[in-house]
Amino acid sequence: MNIRSRICVLTAAAALLTAGASQAATTLRMSHFWPGPSAINQQIFEAWAQRVEEASNGELRVQNFPSQTLSKADDTYDATVKGITDIGVTAQGYTAGRFPLSQIVELPGVAESAPEGACIMQTLYDDGHFGDEYRDTHVLFMFTTGPGYIHTRETDVQTPADLQGLRIRRPTAVAGGLLEGMGARPIGMPAPDIYTAMQRGVLDGLSFPWEGMKVFRLNELAHYHTQVPFYTLVFVATMNKNTWERLSPEQQAAIDANSGMAWARNAGEVFAGLDTAGRQEAEAAGDTIRVIDHPLDNPDWQSPLKQGIENYLSGLESRGLDQAREVYQAALAAKQDCAAETS
Repeated sequence: MNIRSRICVLTAAAALLTAGASQAATTLRMSHFWPGPSAINQQIFEAWAQRVEEASNGELRVQNFPSQTLSKADDTYDATVKGITDIGVTAQGYTAGRFPLSQIVELPGVAESAPEGACIMQTLYDDGHFGDEYRDTHVLFMFTTGPGYIHTRETDVQTPADLQGLRIRRPTAVAGGLLEGMGARPIGMPAPDIYTAMQRGVLDGLSFPWEGMKVFRLNELAHYHTQVPFYTLVFVATMNKNTWERLSPEQQAAIDANSGMAWARNAGEVFAGLDTAGRQEAEAAGDTIRVIDHPLDNPDWQSPLKQGIENYLSGLESRGLDQAREVYQAALAAKQDCAAETS
């Protein structure tokens, strides 16, 4: 082979290598706290990863880290901001005080189901009601649990007075304020730590939706359930800004096609199915279940719950968040539209 031929061969090989490098997939690391085998991980996050890979024609790969294996539940948002993970999924309440307007959706009476809550959250975000709370990341979609209830090991809670002195795990400061107003002793901890805490007697009970009781196996430990919908836990799936900006327009389009309301609703439906399964599990075990519908109109429950709502909103106003009541009213207005869409 003469020199000219060798140069041609080498040039062609280099071109192939360059083409192959340009087609190499970009890997995105995703971190969250739900267990790997859970339906939430499989039906929301694994499904989302697959859809993004398909939409990008294989240019994007999503490496999923469930069960706090890449970042702890209460550190996930900051881990996303810092680029420790490219995509983080977490509860806003795990970062106390950082998302005060978003957590208005947690208040009693705002959302009555996970699909409705997800729709309300995404609507408020899309309409710009949360201000600059997420300015340091690129939000993908919002969602919520279904209503959170009270679950205890040994105490049959029928009125707020029955909570007096009980050590109850609270998911966020918002729910904690409501529990404290009812006489309980709220204790904060991430969801994956609850089972061990209850097993060791550190907790007398917890506030959780039925979905969480099933996913984290807590129906094994709690045998009294008071179905009083006094909060909804809100979540965000979001992305590191630098990672987002490094993607090509085509890759960004693949992610945009799997963001927003469609995925908020999908997550809500998954949570709703697990709520049903969680309650059925407790029923099958013969647990005691008390149902308190419309607690804001219930003579025993309305006073502490309404006071909790007022305390939260006035607390935000004292911090200079004068739009707090406007956001609350916007949430109630979105509830009407979302209830019609999800019914």
